[in-house]
Amino acid sequence: MEPFPRNNFVTPLLTDLYEITMAYAYFREGRHLLPATFDLFFRKNPFQGEYTVFAGLTEVLHFVQEQFRFTAEHCAFIRQHEVFAEAEQLEAFLAFLQSDECSGQVVQLRALPEGSVCFPLEPLVRVDGPLAVCQLLETTLLTLVNFPSLVATNAARHRVAVGDRVQLVEFGLRRAQGPDGGMTASRYAYLGGFDATSNVMAAFTYGIPCRGTHAHAFVQSFVRPAQAPPVDAGASTERSALALLAYRYRDEIVDPALRQSFQLSAKAANESELEAFIAYAAAFPRAFLALVDTYDSLGSGVPNFLAVALALEHQGYKPLGIRIDSGDLAYISSQARRIFDVVKPGNKYIIFASSDIHEDTLYALKEQGHAIDAFGVGTHLVTCQKQPALGCVFKLVQVDQTPCIKVSEDPNKTTIPGRKRVYRLYGRDPSVSMIDLMMLDSEPEPQPGERILCCHPYEEHKRCYMTPSRVEEILHLRLINGTVMPEDALASTASDRDRLQLARRRCREQVQALRYDYKRPLNPTPYKVSVSAALFKLVHQLWLSELTIRELS
Repeated sequence: MEPFPRNNFVTPLLTDLYEITMAYAYFREGRHLLPATFDLFFRKNPFQGEYTVFAGLTEVLHFVQEQFRFTAEHCAFIRQHEVFAEAEQLEAFLAFLQSDECSGQVVQLRALPEGSVCFPLEPLVRVDGPLAVCQLLETTLLTLVNFPSLVATNAARHRVAVGDRVQLVEFGLRRAQGPDGGMTASRYAYLGGFDATSNVMAAFTYGIPCRGTHAHAFVQSFVRPAQAPPVDAGASTERSALALLAYRYRDEIVDPALRQSFQLSAKAANESELEAFIAYAAAFPRAFLALVDTYDSLGSGVPNFLAVALALEHQGYKPLGIRIDSGDLAYISSQARRIFDVVKPGNKYIIFASSDIHEDTLYALKEQGHAIDAFGVGTHLVTCQKQPALGCVFKLVQVDQTPCIKVSEDPNKTTIPGRKRVYRLYGRDPSVSMIDLMMLDSEPEPQPGERILCCHPYEEHKRCYMTPSRVEEILHLRLINGTVMPEDALASTASDRDRLQLARRRCREQVQALRYDYKRPLNPTPYKVSVSAALFKLVHQLWLSELTIRELS
């Protein structure tokens, strides 16, 4: 596997202290090498939705294979920590940490393909290996999966809200939680369905398309004394020629059309803004997209854009369009489109909108009616303001060949024990999944055309029969003995950029294949996650055996 772009913070010390203290206690008791299985999963879909996008697997595999190695420097830090001041077996433990017995070579990792749609309770990642080693992986794996999956899900929900034809650009770097948060958000927003990013470093590192326009400051910087001449008429440069054309088109084409149809005057528009647009268009004649709301979007910005756009077209270029960053986006975009169509029938100018966009805004704009072709989304996407954490957990489900359970007074926090496989069952339409079914490793695989009893993990009365037309195992072996197993023959030689594209395509295909009622923004239908009859029996046997019986008096 091609190396993933390295983050120097991702080492075995990117963990919680209690992982190391538990590993020491296992070691002291001689239990550190017991075979164990842990499941990484979440309990509730984010954003009041009924689906999640699994992301971060590439980083997980890279960490376990390449970066999970305690060094002498790491161990020197652990040695001096006060909690180990009286640990009589500390040196032997530190030697274990630095050995091959505590590395990615001794674990097996199964996971959903990155970019897959997933659901609560089912394992996204299953880790098999020595108890202490698996325990030491917990926090790092969670931090490598939680935020990427949350951002990818948020991005996918924005994509569902706008459909396939509208462009989405991630604008969040300046609002992200630090450089790492910004880079992570850019990568996984792209995986989740965004088309591009403004983050140049993310484009450089991950191969994501990079897009941008200009800021209000660029327009403001052209403010000048009111009596200054608009342009040197005697100059012969291309920029001066563009300026002469822009003023001519403003006076002869744009102004008469606006006066007749909209009672607007292009000549009354802010002239310093027009100069700014001319300067930017001269610098980027093939990528001219003007920010039109510095002063007055419809009264100044749009007329000035049209004057420069017509001048560029006269010179043989194709201007892109406008960006609106404030105001009533539905009204302004619709009016701007009307103005474009009157002044230049048959135009292909795009209207790009930003201004604190989020998922709810997109649905509201759709209801109101708008003429926006692309959205720039920043703060709400990269910080996930609607829900700032996914809540993945990493739980022990089997140790030394014995299934184990964590019991809670809240049934939804009771874990599902044992080594499990996960199957996706499809209905009459073999492209539409109906149920995800967890089964014990020891059970035979379900077969298409076979009638299968699917049980709710905790509630006896919730069960159904399913006769699938297609059965897909979705938890695949991805790492064994330190070797990453490719998803297929092509993936074995794929670059990180290729793998990102593959995960992005998978995300889009799987989200599109979900029934709409699972994706609708209000009261979506819960997707069924079930267990086999044998696993249901095991859950309830262990539940009853581990739960104390209180005596009342």
